[in-house]
Amino acid sequence: MSKGEETKERILHQAASLFNTRGYAGASISDIMRVTGLKKGGIYNHFQSKDELALQAFDYAIDLIKQRYGDALRNKRHAVERLQAIISVISANIENPAIEGGCPLMNAAVESDDAHPMLRQRAQTAMDSWRNMVCKVIQKGIARGEIRSEVNADEVATVMICLLEGAVMMSKLYNDSIHLERAIAHLNSYIKFELQA
Repeated sequence: MSKGEETKERILHQAASLFNTRGYAGASISDIMRVTGLKKGGIYNHFQSKDELALQAFDYAIDLIKQRYGDALRNKRHAVERLQAIISVISANIENPAIEGGCPLMNAAVESDDAHPMLRQRAQTAMDSWRNMVCKVIQKGIARGEIRSEVNADEVATVMICLLEGAVMMSKLYNDSIHLERAIAHLNSYIKFELQA
């Protein structure tokens, strides 16, 4: 990796944490300069605008989470184990966040609702990727006889993601992991007794 590439990656990492904690609208170029230790020209040498940096920082944060999913799924073959591994990534992210500030997907989705259409599109793409991952695990599980044949993969993906993201939000709001723990216990029971063939 060249020095320029290293600098760009360092900017992305620091900006991703900043945007994820302060918000995309709430973080100024001065804030970005402060956390990176670079002058405006040093930042704009790698990014054309704050918006471009924000989008790439979001992608960077999502890539960190995707790496965690890849690691969690690597040695899991059975559909039930794979679904539980996906859930475990969300749980681990509370204690050991991939990026400071909570779930970058949830944060971007909330903030970009009407104010930042390109960020909203990126958040939708990231959500589609997560939903597709869950759906594929379920569909393969059905094909292998590990998941009941009448299970609707898309429906399960929606419920699973909504329950986890809502539990993350409540746990952060109350600074109490019990909400996520309850959601995880419910999902694990649901997977074992309702989905498993």
